[in-house]
Amino acid sequence: MFRSGSLKLHRWVLAAAALLAVCQPAFAEKRVALVLGNSAYRNVPQLANPVNDSAKIAATLKEAGFDVVDSRRDLPAAETRRALRDFADRARDADIAVVYYAGHGIEVDGSNYLIPVDAKLERDTDVYDEALSLDRVLIAIEPAKKLRLVILDACRDNPFAKTMKRTVASRAIGQGLAKVEPSSPNVLIAYSAKAGFTAADGDGQNSPFTAALSRHIATPGLDVRRAFGFVRDEVLKTTGNRQEPFVYGSLGGDDVPLVPAPAKPAPAAAAPAPAPALSAQAEARRDYELALQLGNKNALDAFLKQYPDGFYASLAKLQLDKIAAEEIRIAATEKARLAEQERARLVAEGAQRSEQSKAEADVRATEQARIAAEKAKQIAQDQAAAAEQKRLAVDAPASAKEAVKEKAVNLAALPPASAPADITKSVQAELRRVGCLTGAADGDWNAASQRSLTLFNRYAGTRLDAKVASVDTLDAIKLKPSRVCPLVCEHGFRADGDRCSKITCAQGSVLNDDNECEKRRGNKPVAKRDTDDRPERPVRERPRPEVSAPRPQASGRASGQVVCDQAGCRSVTAGCRLEYKTFAQGGPYPSGGNVEVCR
Repeated sequence: MFRSGSLKLHRWVLAAAALLAVCQPAFAEKRVALVLGNSAYRNVPQLANPVNDSAKIAATLKEAGFDVVDSRRDLPAAETRRALRDFADRARDADIAVVYYAGHGIEVDGSNYLIPVDAKLERDTDVYDEALSLDRVLIAIEPAKKLRLVILDACRDNPFAKTMKRTVASRAIGQGLAKVEPSSPNVLIAYSAKAGFTAADGDGQNSPFTAALSRHIATPGLDVRRAFGFVRDEVLKTTGNRQEPFVYGSLGGDDVPLVPAPAKPAPAAAAPAPAPALSAQAEARRDYELALQLGNKNALDAFLKQYPDGFYASLAKLQLDKIAAEEIRIAATEKARLAEQERARLVAEGAQRSEQSKAEADVRATEQARIAAEKAKQIAQDQAAAAEQKRLAVDAPASAKEAVKEKAVNLAALPPASAPADITKSVQAELRRVGCLTGAADGDWNAASQRSLTLFNRYAGTRLDAKVASVDTLDAIKLKPSRVCPLVCEHGFRADGDRCSKITCAQGSVLNDDNECEKRRGNKPVAKRDTDDRPERPVRERPRPEVSAPRPQASGRASGQVVCDQAGCRSVTAGCRLEYKTFAQGGPYPSGGNVEVCR
């Protein structure tokens, strides 16, 4: 009797231990999060929603059972650095580390920065002192073992970039955030809008991105990559396809949920019927769509390793060709920029003619390589787009059959029926930067915007379609590091940087025809007799010599027009004019430019 009871107790203890062993790993992972929200900016207009967004995400992560959720708001630069340092200590023994940031962000020379509330950013170099780089955030989460996640709702239209002075004309200040490729494993960086685009702050309590994120990110058992896929779909639908969230980085093949699914012991009576397995074609399609959503070489290489042959393998190879073409284009553009800088340096330093000739040859060679890379990129994009359209046509019937089982995720590119407002605003902003547009970047591609693009084509030597604002147009304008269209001021105004300022003369001076102040000339008094008693003399008419009208000659003074190039702005000499010439005709740049011609 005693032995039988001991045996039953022993079995019960073993069953309980087995149950604990099954359930324990789901809750053993340590998860920590740092949530930052900046709304009360001191030197630019305040943002409405970042503080609300950070409070929403902090509450979501706390409800999801995170061990530490450190929520901060409206931090200046020093306190933000201290918060990141403290969070790095908490992440040392964590499995999952998450940093969420809502507020202003900026991209300078391809690097991304988060802007604290006390930043002024009067010059482009101030970002290194007053802002925090994205690399600093990645260092804070680096100790985490399983997942390092950074979420940035910071792609808003940035007011700092509009007023910031550039210490170097070639330093690029982009719109939105720049694309990133994490070098460490198990790192994901999620943007509220795709690189180079801006995100909406939202008309409600939260931004569209944060509202969707709070509904999907903490779903128990849902892989974090699929969660961001659902967020993307919801934001696209909410914003009318104007805003597309994007995720950079890659993870392994196992699911990585932020909130583990609760373990359920199998019923003792009978095991449930297994779910119907997906077909091999459906699995390949699902994995291809996931790799396409991540959009980087690592994800596509991993897909090809698992599916080396077949229809979706061919699509993945075309996507890799497109990525490789883009990398070649970026490298060629950088080489062309460096070659032009070297040529300008040699000219400025008065180097020997042989060195200048070699530099000019290098400029021409790199420019030809850049143009070839642009064409190769366009061909690769067209091939990938055509293949994607074919995939959609093939997948449409299969997706309709599986609609009852699982919601299909459409990862195709947006239809190019009409240019999104964000692209139009970006093109207008770039046209303003190169001096071809004087109006506001309001997203309305009107007649003034079309005239400005036509003017850009004239001075840059391009043939862009002025009727529409496209991504290709935006890329072409971004390649120009400085002003393209000359700054021409009316009489009474002079060039002051990138604008015309009214000329004010001192008291007693007037503005002459040459746009210069000169001393006012007074009428000299003429002495007259009160009475004249002398007899009148007969007046003899003398023949008047013929006097020809004087021919206008260059006085060496300014004509009222101003021309700008890499050396700065200067007045056009009276009697001279501006004439556009290509590089082969003697223009100052590989793409051509204005030359002062005097005859």
